Amino acid sequence: MSAKKIFTIINPISGTSKKINLHEKIMKILSDDEVTVDIAYTEYPGHATLLAKEAADKGYNIVLAVGGDGTCNEIAKALVYSRTALAIIPTGSGNGLARHLGIPMGVTAALKALKNSHMVKADFCTANDIPFFVTCGFGFDAQISEKFAKSKTRGGLTYFINSLEEYFKYTNEEYIIETPTSYSKEQAFIIACGNVSQYGNNAFIAPFASLRDGMIDITIINHIKFFEVLPTAVQLFTKTLNINPAVKSFSTSELIVTRPKAGIMHIDGEPIDMPERVEIKCHKRSLRIMVPNIQAANEFEATLLNMLSTVFGIKIPKKI
Repeated sequence: MSAKKIFTIINPISGTSKKINLHEKIMKILSDDEVTVDIAYTEYPGHATLLAKEAADKGYNIVLAVGGDGTCNEIAKALVYSRTALAIIPTGSGNGLARHLGIPMGVTAALKALKNSHMVKADFCTANDIPFFVTCGFGFDAQISEKFAKSKTRGGLTYFINSLEEYFKYTNEEYIIETPTSYSKEQAFIIACGNVSQYGNNAFIAPFASLRDGMIDITIINHIKFFEVLPTAVQLFTKTLNINPAVKSFSTSELIVTRPKAGIMHIDGEPIDMPERVEIKCHKRSLRIMVPNIQAANEFEATLLNMLSTVFGIKIPKKI
């Protein structure tokens, strides 16, 4: 890591873990004679965006997000098209972006990985001009995100309980999906648009997604019968969702999703009211982001796998 100035933004209420001695850990591991570290805490929704913009304007090399995907979203949208890079110490409930990048989940390990990292240029996406960096989606998972946001507790167990309760109430909706090359109608349970491979917690909704290919990976899940829920969940966590006959997947640089009426969708796991027509676009390599150097060591492997994929027609999950 060659950065000289790091501005750290900590969300004190992200996730379920206590953040004891977090300030001290960050200063001890990152700060030295060549690296200056400043730290601020968020105080309200949207505060991280303001802090990150100020840091970019002041010429910080890196803004370090200490929080979950919501915190990363707030910070990253202030950094797109700038020369300031996003770095992540994951302390949220799902941490989809950090997991996709191969960042360790422990605070100390993540800080040490940051010291041994490099910068890459990554994609981000927008839904009606609202940025997202992990996933956005319609249907059942959007409804769950709304219920999860209202829950008094966080974590995987809360998400599972909410999902089970809502499954028996949920009715599929009809969607029109338009891309530059296709048009279809879907009676869908979930429509997920992935900039990265997973929601978080290693739930791989778009296992072949890459942050650097200029494409959005679309996963459409049609009706799932109750006896199919468990096998589908296993596929979700083993990167094999694409073999499910109820699942359709494709990649596109942009699409328009139209539904009968306005309603909730989720953007990086956060519920938001949106109109019936939502235009989703990928903005290729417009965000600088810090990635552990282990990814660099895997570049030869990735090249070899891509060659095998081309020659034998095998679809292989991408690295970044």
